[in-house]
Amino acid sequence: MPTSRNARGVDVVVHSQDAVRTHTIQVKTLSKRDPVPLENNLSNLIADCMVICRQAFSVEPETFIARTGEVKGRIHEGMKHEKKSYRLQPKDYEDFRDNWNIIGNGYD
Repeated sequence: MPTSRNARGVDVVVHSQDAVRTHTIQVKTLSKRDPVPLENNLSNLIADCMVICRQAFSVEPETFIARTGEVKGRIHEGMKHEKKSYRLQPKDYEDFRDNWNIIGNGYD
């Protein structure tokens, strides 16, 4: 389900079945091939992983899964009306298509 608003912080917390491994996930949902908006403060990127769901309302949505630290160096800074904003361009997240091994299946 797409997130209903752009809330700060972690969206999902997952645990392995044995509760040894935990991941925090920030979800970004897009309806088409657009940059991912990251607001105006990168300190809000506190989750372990980022899941980008593109074409979220289509029959076959696309998913991109990356460690937050891996995408931080790819984020672009912009200025509009003297306000700073950050975006992750499609070319900078498309390397992470269906990269579910970062999260795992919960059984290992």
